[in-house]
Amino acid sequence: MTCVDSSGRGTVVDQHLEAHRAAVAALREQYAALPPGSPIRLAKKTSNLFRFREPAGGGLDVRRFNRVLSVDPEARTADVQGMTTYEDLADATLAHGLMPLVVPQLKTITIGGAVAGLGIESSSFRNGLPHESVRELEVLTPDGRVVVARPDGEHATLFRAFPNSYGTLGYALRVSIELEPVRPYVRLRHVRFTDAEQCAATIAEVCAAREFRGEPVDFVDGTVFERGELYLTLGSFADRAPGVSDYTGRDIYYRSIRRKEIDHLAVRDYLWRWDTDWFWCSAALGAQHPVLRRLWPKRYLRSDVYRRLVALDRRYGLSTRIDALARRPAREPVIQDVEVPVGRLAEFLDFFHSDIGISPVWLCPLKLRNPQAWPLYPLDPDELYVNVGFWATVPLGPGQPEDTHNRLIERTVTELGGHKSLYSTAHYPEDEFWRLYNGTAYRAVKSEYDPDGRLPDLYQKCVRAQ
Repeated sequence: MTCVDSSGRGTVVDQHLEAHRAAVAALREQYAALPPGSPIRLAKKTSNLFRFREPAGGGLDVRRFNRVLSVDPEARTADVQGMTTYEDLADATLAHGLMPLVVPQLKTITIGGAVAGLGIESSSFRNGLPHESVRELEVLTPDGRVVVARPDGEHATLFRAFPNSYGTLGYALRVSIELEPVRPYVRLRHVRFTDAEQCAATIAEVCAAREFRGEPVDFVDGTVFERGELYLTLGSFADRAPGVSDYTGRDIYYRSIRRKEIDHLAVRDYLWRWDTDWFWCSAALGAQHPVLRRLWPKRYLRSDVYRRLVALDRRYGLSTRIDALARRPAREPVIQDVEVPVGRLAEFLDFFHSDIGISPVWLCPLKLRNPQAWPLYPLDPDELYVNVGFWATVPLGPGQPEDTHNRLIERTVTELGGHKSLYSTAHYPEDEFWRLYNGTAYRAVKSEYDPDGRLPDLYQKCVRAQ
Protein backbone atom coordinates (compact mmCIF):
# COMPACT_ATOMS: atom_id res chain seq x y z
CA MET A 1 0.00 0.00 0.00
CA THR A 2 1.50 3.34 -1.03
CA CYS A 3 -0.17 6.07 0.93
CA VAL A 4 2.13 9.18 0.76
CA ASP A 5 1.30 12.44 2.44
CA SER A 6 1.58 15.79 0.63
CA SER A 7 4.70 16.88 2.49
CA GLY A 8 6.77 14.02 1.11
CA ARG A 9 7.93 12.98 4.59
CA GLY A 10 7.23 9.34 3.95
CA THR A 11 4.14 7.22 3.95
CA VAL A 12 1.28 7.90 6.31
CA VAL A 13 1.28 4.21 7.11
CA ASP A 14 4.93 4.34 8.19
CA GLN A 15 4.19 7.35 10.36
CA HIS A 16 1.28 5.56 12.02
CA LEU A 17 3.37 2.46 12.64
CA GLU A 18 6.15 4.57 14.11
CA ALA A 19 3.65 6.27 16.43
CA HIS A 20 2.30 2.84 17.38
CA ARG A 21 5.78 1.54 18.26
CA ALA A 22 6.36 4.62 20.40
CA ALA A 23 3.05 4.04 22.18
CA VAL A 24 4.00 0.40 22.82
CA ALA A 25 7.37 1.44 24.23
CA ALA A 26 5.70 4.01 26.52
CA LEU A 27 3.18 1.41 27.70
CA ARG A 28 5.93 -1.06 28.53
CA GLU A 29 7.64 1.67 30.57
CA GLN A 30 4.39 2.23 32.46
CA TYR A 31 4.15 -1.48 33.11
CA ALA A 32 7.74 -1.72 34.33
CA ALA A 33 7.07 1.12 36.79
CA LEU A 34 4.24 -0.77 38.49
CA PRO A 35 5.17 -2.29 41.86
CA PRO A 36 5.97 -6.01 41.52
CA GLY A 37 2.92 -8.17 41.99
CA SER A 38 0.47 -5.27 41.88
CA PRO A 39 -2.78 -5.80 39.97
CA ILE A 40 -3.11 -4.29 36.51
CA ARG A 41 -5.97 -2.07 35.36
CA LEU A 42 -6.53 -0.05 32.20
CA ALA A 43 -7.15 3.70 32.24
CA LYS A 44 -9.68 4.30 29.46
CA LYS A 45 -12.76 6.40 28.85
CA THR A 46 -15.22 3.97 27.32
CA SER A 47 -16.78 0.64 28.19
CA ASN A 48 -19.69 -1.37 26.85
CA LEU A 49 -19.62 -3.92 29.65
CA PHE A 50 -22.48 -4.16 32.12
CA ARG A 51 -20.45 -5.18 35.14
CA PHE A 52 -20.43 -1.87 36.97
CA ARG A 53 -17.85 -1.19 39.65
CA GLU A 54 -16.31 1.82 41.33
CA PRO A 55 -14.04 3.86 39.04
CA ALA A 56 -10.41 2.95 39.64
CA GLY A 57 -7.60 5.43 39.83
CA GLY A 58 -4.35 5.00 37.94
CA GLY A 59 -3.93 2.10 35.57
CA LEU A 60 -2.14 1.68 32.28
CA ASP A 61 -2.98 4.51 29.92
CA VAL A 62 -4.08 2.95 26.61
CA ARG A 63 -5.74 6.02 25.12
CA ARG A 64 -3.03 6.33 22.44
CA PHE A 65 -4.07 2.98 20.96
CA ASN A 66 -7.13 4.37 19.20
CA ARG A 67 -6.39 4.69 15.50
CA VAL A 68 -6.61 2.78 12.26
CA LEU A 69 -3.01 2.21 11.22
CA SER A 70 -3.66 1.16 7.64
CA VAL A 71 -6.28 -0.12 5.22
CA ASP A 72 -5.12 -2.21 2.26
CA PRO A 73 -7.90 -2.15 -0.37
CA GLU A 74 -6.21 -4.75 -2.56
CA ALA A 75 -5.61 -7.33 0.16
CA ARG A 76 -8.86 -6.30 1.91
CA THR A 77 -7.20 -6.05 5.30
CA ALA A 78 -6.82 -3.43 8.00
CA ASP A 79 -4.26 -2.95 10.76
CA VAL A 80 -5.96 -1.39 13.78
CA GLN A 81 -5.01 -0.43 17.32
CA GLY A 82 -6.95 -2.21 20.05
CA MET A 83 -8.80 0.81 21.46
CA THR A 84 -10.11 1.89 18.05
CA THR A 85 -13.89 2.13 18.06
CA TYR A 86 -15.89 0.42 15.35
CA GLU A 87 -17.29 3.83 14.43
CA ASP A 88 -13.81 5.04 13.47
CA LEU A 89 -12.87 1.69 11.94
CA ALA A 90 -16.00 1.56 9.78
CA ASP A 91 -15.47 5.14 8.58
CA ALA A 92 -11.89 4.33 7.56
CA THR A 93 -12.83 1.17 5.69
CA LEU A 94 -16.04 2.45 4.09
CA ALA A 95 -13.91 5.15 2.44
CA HIS A 96 -12.38 2.28 0.45
CA GLY A 97 -15.68 0.51 -0.23
CA LEU A 98 -14.96 -2.08 2.47
CA MET A 99 -16.18 -3.01 5.94
CA PRO A 100 -15.12 -5.41 8.71
CA LEU A 101 -16.74 -8.82 8.29
CA VAL A 102 -18.79 -8.25 11.45
CA VAL A 103 -19.53 -4.74 12.77
CA PRO A 104 -21.02 -4.90 16.29
CA GLN A 105 -24.07 -2.67 16.56
CA LEU A 106 -22.82 -0.01 19.00
CA LYS A 107 -20.43 2.68 17.79
CA THR A 108 -18.06 2.78 20.76
CA ILE A 109 -17.40 -0.95 20.99
CA THR A 110 -13.65 -1.24 20.39
CA ILE A 111 -12.08 -3.85 18.19
CA GLY A 112 -9.94 -5.04 21.11
CA GLY A 113 -13.06 -5.40 23.22
CA ALA A 114 -14.95 -7.29 20.51
CA VAL A 115 -12.05 -9.71 20.05
CA ALA A 116 -11.43 -10.28 23.78
CA GLY A 117 -15.16 -10.47 24.43
CA LEU A 118 -17.79 -11.39 21.89
CA GLY A 119 -19.37 -9.25 19.20
CA ILE A 120 -22.19 -10.18 16.88
CA GLU A 121 -24.33 -8.62 14.16
CA SER A 122 -26.52 -9.45 11.22
CA SER A 123 -23.64 -10.70 9.05
CA SER A 124 -22.74 -13.32 11.69
CA PHE A 125 -24.78 -16.05 10.00
CA ARG A 126 -22.13 -16.03 7.24
CA ASN A 127 -19.08 -14.41 8.90
CA GLY A 128 -19.22 -15.76 12.46
CA LEU A 129 -17.83 -13.61 15.29
CA PRO A 130 -15.39 -10.65 15.02
CA HIS A 131 -12.40 -12.65 16.25
CA GLU A 132 -12.80 -15.08 13.35
CA SER A 133 -11.62 -12.45 10.86
CA VAL A 134 -8.46 -11.69 12.87
CA ARG A 135 -5.16 -12.59 11.21
CA GLU A 136 -2.86 -11.62 14.04
CA LEU A 137 -2.94 -10.03 17.48
CA GLU A 138 -0.29 -7.96 19.21
CA VAL A 139 -0.91 -8.50 22.93
CA LEU A 140 0.49 -7.04 26.13
CA THR A 141 0.49 -10.12 28.32
CA PRO A 142 0.08 -9.98 32.11
CA ASP A 143 3.74 -10.97 32.61
CA GLY A 144 4.85 -7.80 30.78
CA ARG A 145 5.71 -9.18 27.36
CA VAL A 146 4.40 -7.84 24.06
CA VAL A 147 3.84 -10.83 21.77
CA VAL A 148 2.37 -11.28 18.31
CA ALA A 149 -0.11 -14.16 18.28
CA ARG A 150 -1.25 -15.86 15.06
CA PRO A 151 -3.36 -18.93 14.28
CA ASP A 152 -0.15 -20.96 14.13
CA GLY A 153 3.27 -20.46 15.64
CA GLU A 154 4.65 -19.88 19.12
CA HIS A 155 1.61 -18.09 20.56
CA ALA A 156 -1.17 -19.99 18.76
CA THR A 157 -2.71 -21.14 22.05
CA LEU A 158 -3.01 -17.50 23.19
CA PHE A 159 -4.53 -16.57 19.82
CA ARG A 160 -7.26 -19.18 20.17
CA ALA A 161 -7.90 -18.57 23.88
CA PHE A 162 -8.03 -14.78 23.60
CA PRO A 163 -11.72 -14.63 22.49
CA ASN A 164 -14.01 -14.60 25.55
CA SER A 165 -11.04 -13.98 27.88
CA TYR A 166 -12.28 -10.40 28.65
CA GLY A 167 -8.85 -8.95 29.30
CA THR A 168 -7.75 -11.65 31.74
CA LEU A 169 -5.05 -12.96 29.38
CA GLY A 170 -3.76 -9.56 28.29
CA TYR A 171 -4.71 -6.55 26.19
CA ALA A 172 -4.85 -6.29 22.41
CA LEU A 173 -2.61 -3.44 21.27
CA ARG A 174 -2.86 -4.08 17.53
CA VAL A 175 -5.19 -6.27 15.47
CA SER A 176 -4.97 -7.25 11.80
CA ILE A 177 -8.34 -8.16 10.30
CA GLU A 178 -9.99 -9.18 7.04
CA LEU A 179 -12.43 -6.87 5.27
CA GLU A 180 -15.20 -7.42 2.71
CA PRO A 181 -16.59 -5.19 -0.05
CA VAL A 182 -19.81 -3.22 0.40
CA ARG A 183 -22.27 -1.51 -1.91
CA PRO A 184 -23.80 1.92 -1.27
CA TYR A 185 -27.17 0.82 0.11
CA VAL A 186 -28.89 -1.96 2.02
CA ARG A 187 -32.41 -3.01 1.05
CA LEU A 188 -34.43 -4.33 4.00
CA ARG A 189 -37.38 -6.70 4.03
CA HIS A 190 -39.28 -6.98 7.33
CA VAL A 191 -41.07 -10.33 7.26
CA ARG A 192 -43.71 -10.91 9.93
CA PHE A 193 -44.41 -14.20 11.72
CA THR A 194 -47.05 -15.13 14.25
CA ASP A 195 -45.40 -18.40 15.28
CA ALA A 196 -41.91 -18.81 16.75
CA GLU A 197 -41.40 -22.27 15.27
CA GLN A 198 -42.12 -21.00 11.77
CA CYS A 199 -39.79 -18.06 12.36
CA ALA A 200 -36.99 -20.37 13.53
CA ALA A 201 -37.49 -22.67 10.54
CA THR A 202 -37.26 -19.70 8.18
CA ILE A 203 -34.07 -18.52 9.89
CA ALA A 204 -32.52 -21.93 9.27
CA GLU A 205 -33.62 -21.97 5.63
CA VAL A 206 -32.48 -18.42 4.86
CA CYS A 207 -29.10 -18.86 6.54
CA ALA A 208 -28.45 -22.10 4.67
CA ALA A 209 -29.52 -20.79 1.25
CA ARG A 210 -28.47 -17.14 1.76
CA GLU A 211 -31.59 -16.12 -0.13
CA PHE A 212 -35.30 -15.61 0.47
CA ARG A 213 -38.00 -15.79 -2.18
CA GLY A 214 -35.47 -15.59 -4.96
CA GLU A 215 -33.51 -12.59 -3.62
CA PRO A 216 -30.02 -12.81 -2.07
CA VAL A 217 -29.63 -12.12 1.64
CA ASP A 218 -26.49 -10.52 3.10
CA PHE A 219 -27.80 -9.68 6.60
CA VAL A 220 -30.27 -11.39 8.94
CA ASP A 221 -31.62 -10.32 12.31
CA GLY A 222 -35.00 -10.26 13.99
CA THR A 223 -37.22 -8.54 16.52
CA VAL A 224 -39.77 -10.17 18.82
CA PHE A 225 -42.34 -7.64 19.99
CA GLU A 226 -44.56 -10.18 21.74
CA ARG A 227 -45.34 -13.88 21.69
CA GLY A 228 -47.30 -13.78 18.42
CA GLU A 229 -45.50 -10.91 16.69
CA LEU A 230 -42.03 -11.70 15.37
CA TYR A 231 -40.15 -10.14 12.44
CA LEU A 232 -37.14 -11.23 10.45
CA THR A 233 -35.25 -8.35 8.85
CA LEU A 234 -33.45 -9.55 5.72
CA GLY A 235 -30.90 -7.13 4.29
CA SER A 236 -29.36 -7.17 0.81
CA PHE A 237 -26.65 -4.93 -0.58
CA ALA A 238 -27.88 -2.66 -3.38
CA ASP A 239 -26.28 -0.24 -5.85
CA ARG A 240 -29.33 2.00 -5.97
CA ALA A 241 -32.25 2.95 -3.72
CA PRO A 242 -35.55 4.70 -4.52
CA GLY A 243 -35.03 6.73 -1.35
CA VAL A 244 -33.38 6.22 2.01
CA SER A 245 -34.72 6.45 5.54
CA ASP A 246 -33.01 8.41 8.30
CA TYR A 247 -33.20 7.01 11.84
CA THR A 248 -30.58 9.29 13.37
CA GLY A 249 -33.05 11.95 14.54
CA ARG A 250 -36.76 11.93 15.30
CA ASP A 251 -37.61 8.70 13.49
CA ILE A 252 -36.88 5.56 15.47
CA TYR A 253 -35.61 2.47 13.66
CA TYR A 254 -37.20 -0.35 15.63
CA ARG A 255 -40.65 1.21 15.30
CA SER A 256 -40.29 1.16 11.51
CA ILE A 257 -40.06 -2.64 11.53
CA ARG A 258 -43.79 -2.87 12.30
CA ARG A 259 -44.75 -0.17 9.77
CA LYS A 260 -42.70 -0.95 6.68
CA GLU A 261 -42.36 -4.12 4.69
CA ILE A 262 -39.55 -2.65 2.55
CA ASP A 263 -36.98 -0.04 3.57
CA HIS A 264 -33.64 1.27 2.32
CA LEU A 265 -30.68 2.66 4.22
CA ALA A 266 -27.28 4.01 3.25
CA VAL A 267 -24.74 1.37 4.21
CA ARG A 268 -23.26 3.44 7.06
CA ASP A 269 -26.71 4.14 8.48
CA TYR A 270 -27.49 0.44 8.27
CA LEU A 271 -24.41 -0.42 10.35
CA TRP A 272 -25.51 2.01 13.09
CA ARG A 273 -29.30 1.61 12.79
CA TRP A 274 -29.48 0.29 16.38
CA ASP A 275 -27.05 2.75 17.97
CA THR A 276 -29.22 5.88 17.91
CA ASP A 277 -31.69 4.38 20.38
CA TRP A 278 -29.51 1.65 21.89
CA PHE A 279 -31.92 -0.73 20.17
CA TRP A 280 -35.04 0.40 22.09
CA CYS A 281 -33.48 1.02 25.50
CA SER A 282 -33.42 4.81 25.08
CA ALA A 283 -37.14 4.76 25.93
CA ALA A 284 -36.32 4.01 29.57
CA LEU A 285 -34.32 7.26 29.67
CA GLY A 286 -37.08 9.36 28.11
CA ALA A 287 -35.30 9.86 24.79
CA GLN A 288 -38.27 8.57 22.78
CA HIS A 289 -40.83 10.95 24.29
CA PRO A 290 -41.85 13.28 21.42
CA VAL A 291 -41.22 16.50 23.37
CA LEU A 292 -37.90 15.39 24.85
CA ARG A 293 -36.87 13.95 21.48
CA ARG A 294 -37.14 17.40 19.89
CA LEU A 295 -35.06 18.94 22.68
CA TRP A 296 -32.42 16.18 22.90
CA PRO A 297 -29.36 17.24 20.82
CA LYS A 298 -28.94 14.89 17.89
CA ARG A 299 -25.25 14.36 18.67
CA TYR A 300 -26.26 12.87 22.04
CA LEU A 301 -28.64 10.31 20.55
CA ARG A 302 -25.98 7.63 21.00
CA SER A 303 -25.57 4.41 22.92
CA ASP A 304 -22.48 5.60 24.82
CA VAL A 305 -24.42 8.58 26.20
CA TYR A 306 -27.22 6.29 27.41
CA ARG A 307 -24.74 3.87 28.97
CA ARG A 308 -23.12 6.71 30.94
CA LEU A 309 -26.55 7.68 32.26
CA VAL A 310 -27.20 4.09 33.33
CA ALA A 311 -23.77 3.92 34.97
CA LEU A 312 -24.55 7.04 36.99
CA ASP A 313 -27.89 5.59 38.04
CA ARG A 314 -26.23 2.33 39.13
CA ARG A 315 -23.49 4.19 40.98
CA TYR A 316 -25.84 6.41 42.99
CA GLY A 317 -28.88 4.10 43.14
CA LEU A 318 -31.29 6.78 41.95
CA SER A 319 -33.96 4.53 40.43
CA THR A 320 -33.72 2.13 43.37
CA ARG A 321 -34.40 5.00 45.78
CA ILE A 322 -37.32 6.23 43.69
CA ASP A 323 -38.84 2.74 43.60
CA ALA A 324 -38.43 2.42 47.36
CA LEU A 325 -40.10 5.78 48.00
CA ALA A 326 -42.96 4.80 45.68
CA ARG A 327 -43.18 1.43 47.43
CA ARG A 328 -42.71 -0.42 44.18
CA PRO A 329 -41.17 -3.90 44.26
CA ALA A 330 -37.42 -4.23 43.85
CA ARG A 331 -36.29 -4.92 40.28
CA GLU A 332 -33.60 -7.22 38.98
CA PRO A 333 -31.49 -6.06 36.00
CA VAL A 334 -31.66 -8.72 33.30
CA ILE A 335 -29.19 -7.60 30.64
CA GLN A 336 -28.03 -10.60 28.66
CA ASP A 337 -27.22 -12.05 25.26
CA VAL A 338 -27.45 -15.80 24.90
CA GLU A 339 -26.91 -18.23 22.02
CA VAL A 340 -29.31 -21.14 21.59
CA PRO A 341 -29.41 -23.67 18.74
CA VAL A 342 -31.93 -22.61 16.10
CA GLY A 343 -33.88 -25.83 16.68
CA ARG A 344 -34.45 -24.85 20.32
CA LEU A 345 -35.25 -21.17 19.68
CA ALA A 346 -39.04 -21.54 19.88
CA GLU A 347 -38.68 -23.48 23.12
CA PHE A 348 -36.49 -20.77 24.62
CA LEU A 349 -38.84 -17.97 23.55
CA ASP A 350 -41.83 -19.82 25.03
CA PHE A 351 -39.99 -20.07 28.36
CA PHE A 352 -38.88 -16.44 28.12
CA HIS A 353 -42.35 -15.02 27.47
CA SER A 354 -43.83 -17.09 30.31
CA ASP A 355 -41.15 -16.71 32.99
CA ILE A 356 -39.27 -13.46 32.25
CA GLY A 357 -41.61 -11.23 30.25
CA ILE A 358 -39.21 -8.72 28.70
CA SER A 359 -40.05 -7.28 25.28
CA PRO A 360 -38.92 -6.43 22.68
CA VAL A 361 -36.24 -9.10 22.18
CA TRP A 362 -33.50 -9.13 19.54
CA LEU A 363 -32.65 -12.19 17.43
CA CYS A 364 -29.41 -12.64 15.48
CA PRO A 365 -28.35 -15.92 13.83
CA LEU A 366 -24.74 -17.03 14.14
CA LYS A 367 -22.61 -19.79 12.63
CA LEU A 368 -18.89 -20.05 13.19
CA ARG A 369 -16.67 -19.57 10.13
CA ASN A 370 -13.88 -21.64 11.58
CA PRO A 371 -14.33 -25.43 11.54
CA GLN A 372 -12.48 -25.61 14.87
CA ALA A 373 -14.32 -24.47 18.00
CA TRP A 374 -12.89 -21.61 20.06
CA PRO A 375 -11.93 -23.06 23.46
CA LEU A 376 -13.37 -20.49 25.89
CA TYR A 377 -16.73 -20.17 24.13
CA PRO A 378 -17.21 -23.69 22.78
CA LEU A 379 -19.96 -23.35 20.20
CA ASP A 380 -20.39 -26.27 17.80
CA PRO A 381 -19.00 -25.19 14.38
CA ASP A 382 -21.65 -27.31 12.61
CA GLU A 383 -24.57 -25.74 14.49
CA LEU A 384 -26.56 -22.63 13.58
CA TYR A 385 -27.28 -20.66 16.75
CA VAL A 386 -29.53 -17.69 17.35
CA ASN A 387 -28.41 -14.93 19.65
CA VAL A 388 -31.28 -13.70 21.82
CA GLY A 389 -30.69 -10.28 23.36
CA PHE A 390 -32.78 -8.73 26.13
CA TRP A 391 -31.97 -5.69 28.22
CA ALA A 392 -34.35 -4.50 30.93
CA THR A 393 -35.34 -5.01 34.57
CA VAL A 394 -37.82 -7.49 36.00
CA PRO A 395 -39.77 -7.06 39.27
CA LEU A 396 -38.82 -9.44 42.07
CA GLY A 397 -41.49 -11.23 44.03
CA PRO A 398 -41.54 -11.27 47.84
CA GLY A 399 -38.51 -13.12 49.18
CA GLN A 400 -36.96 -13.77 45.76
CA PRO A 401 -33.14 -13.49 45.65
CA GLU A 402 -31.75 -10.66 43.55
CA ASP A 403 -30.37 -13.10 40.93
CA THR A 404 -33.63 -15.09 40.53
CA HIS A 405 -34.34 -14.42 36.85
CA ASN A 406 -30.73 -14.38 35.70
CA ARG A 407 -30.06 -17.79 37.23
CA LEU A 408 -33.24 -19.17 35.71
CA ILE A 409 -32.11 -17.97 32.29
CA GLU A 410 -28.61 -19.40 32.79
CA ARG A 411 -29.98 -22.82 33.70
CA THR A 412 -32.44 -22.85 30.81
CA VAL A 413 -29.81 -21.85 28.25
CA THR A 414 -27.55 -24.66 29.45
CA GLU A 415 -30.38 -27.18 29.28
CA LEU A 416 -31.07 -26.14 25.68
CA GLY A 417 -27.43 -26.60 24.64
CA GLY A 418 -26.62 -22.90 24.45
CA HIS A 419 -24.11 -20.46 25.92
CA LYS A 420 -24.28 -17.03 27.52
CA SER A 421 -22.08 -14.05 26.72
CA LEU A 422 -20.15 -12.69 29.70
CA TYR A 423 -20.26 -8.94 29.02
CA SER A 424 -22.85 -8.51 31.77
CA THR A 425 -23.52 -10.06 35.15
CA ALA A 426 -23.11 -13.83 35.51
CA HIS A 427 -24.25 -15.85 38.51
CA TYR A 428 -22.84 -19.34 37.97
CA PRO A 429 -21.35 -21.33 40.84
CA GLU A 430 -17.62 -21.68 40.20
CA ASP A 431 -17.60 -25.37 39.28
CA GLU A 432 -20.46 -24.88 36.80
CA PHE A 433 -18.76 -21.83 35.30
CA TRP A 434 -15.50 -23.62 34.59
CA ARG A 435 -17.33 -26.59 33.12
CA LEU A 436 -19.21 -24.35 30.69
CA TYR A 437 -16.29 -22.12 29.74
CA ASN A 438 -13.53 -24.75 29.49
CA GLY A 439 -11.60 -24.15 32.67
CA THR A 440 -8.98 -26.76 31.77
CA ALA A 441 -7.96 -24.96 28.58
CA TYR A 442 -8.16 -21.55 30.27
CA ARG A 443 -5.93 -22.47 33.20
CA ALA A 444 -3.23 -23.84 30.90
CA VAL A 445 -3.00 -20.55 28.97
CA LYS A 446 -3.38 -18.45 32.11
CA SER A 447 -0.44 -20.19 33.81
CA GLU A 448 1.75 -19.60 30.74
CA TYR A 449 1.04 -15.88 30.28
CA ASP A 450 0.07 -14.80 33.81
CA PRO A 451 2.05 -17.03 36.20
CA ASP A 452 1.95 -14.43 38.98
CA GLY A 453 -1.78 -13.68 38.75
CA ARG A 454 -1.41 -10.01 37.85
CA LEU A 455 -4.86 -10.06 36.26
CA PRO A 456 -7.98 -11.67 37.76
CA ASP A 457 -9.05 -14.95 36.25
CA LEU A 458 -12.17 -15.22 34.11
CA TYR A 459 -14.44 -16.29 36.99
CA GLN A 460 -13.20 -13.46 39.22
CA LYS A 461 -13.69 -10.95 36.43
CA CYS A 462 -17.06 -12.05 35.06
CA VAL A 463 -18.88 -13.40 38.10
CA ARG A 464 -17.26 -11.68 41.07
CA ALA A 465 -16.74 -8.41 39.12
CA GLN A 466 -13.17 -7.95 40.30
